[in-house]
Order: sequence, then structure tokens, then C-alpha cells
Amino acid sequence: MGVLVASAADAAPRKGKRPVRKPVAKSASKVPAKPSVPKAPTVPGIMVPRAIILTRPTPAEARAHAVWTLRAAMNVAALQCQYSPFLRTVDNYNQMLKKHGNELTAAQSVMQGHYNRTLKRGGAAAFDRYNTRSYNSFSTLDAQYNFCWAAGQAGLAVRVGDVGAMGEIAQTMVPLLREALALVPPAAGLNVPPLPPLPDVRLDLANLTEN
Repeated sequence: MGVLVASAADAAPRKGKRPVRKPVAKSASKVPAKPSVPKAPTVPGIMVPRAIILTRPTPAEARAHAVWTLRAAMNVAALQCQYSPFLRTVDNYNQMLKKHGNELTAAQSVMQGHYNRTLKRGGAAAFDRYNTRSYNSFSTLDAQYNFCWAAGQAGLAVRVGDVGAMGEIAQTMVPLLREALALVPPAAGLNVPPLPPLPDVRLDLANLTEN
């Protein structure tokens, strides 16, 4: 059998043009679509109180507005939700005043400054109207059960939250409270299914007259 022996010349790479390497086509990286957050279903035809929209608020004023709005919501809940001791809305409100009193005082001062800044005159009167509108923006009858449940969850978050963190808690819980005003759960007893059609019970008056 013949043995093939490769010479050094055969093993050495040949001099010449280097092979052109074709760039590897990169697969287009697809950015995963952001999952959509499901919104709470709403019930048409019910009265949903309007939220208060501030005029050109600063970041500090927007934060204070959230804190003051949460305080109003918990105050309304303390009055409207006493039917359920489990929600502890009265105790939650009192504990909020005790634990986060300094934050509430600071939020009140910032909101008073907001109306003094945005209005040429009557800032104090505008702040009083703002307080009244804040309470009314959570006054509901149609969605009372759902609002009370959400207010109970907000009160629990305030109770367990650290001192100084009420701003973050308010900015998280106020949107949930607003959503609760537009949802009427079946437990509220307002989603009544349509009644079946009544049977035809019309009487033959002619036959009744003859008999």
C-alpha cells in the first residue's frame, strides 16, 4: 500500500487574496410587546364621580394632591363603609391621622400654595372648594360595595407603610380607588339579569261572554 506523505509546501497556507468573509446576517431582534394591563370592567349607566384635575401642577403639588385625595377617600370610607367591621375603615382613618400626620400637614400646605400660585385672588376659598370636591369625588351609591373594598385595601397599605412613604402609597392606591367607582360587582345586587318573557295569558272574551 502506498503511503501519501504531505510535504511542508502542501501544508503551508497559500499566499494570495484572503477569502472574503460574508457577514452573517443578524436576525432582527424583536422587542417583545409590552403586555397590556387588563382594565377593570365597567358598568354603563351608573353615576361615576369625576376626579379633580389640577392646573399645571408641579411634581411636589401632584404628590401632595395624591396624598390629600387619599385622605379624602379614606374619610368618605370611614363614613360610608361602617356596615363592614372587617374593612376597619374608621380605625384605618384614625391610624392614618396618627401615623402620617406630618405628611398630611405638609400636603395641605402644598395644596394651599398651589391655589395661591395659580390664582391671582381667592386662593383660600378655592382650596375650600377643592376639599369639598375631593369628598364628592368619592361619594357613590352605585359602586359603594366595591369602593369600600378598595378603601379597605388602601387603609391597610397606609397602616403597614413606613412613615414618610404615604406619597408613594397614595400615587398607587388613588388610581385603584378611582377604578373602583366605575365597577359594580354582582354582590352589589345591581346586575339583575333580564326576566324571561311572560306567558300569553290573554283571555278569549267572546267565549267568556257566551258561557
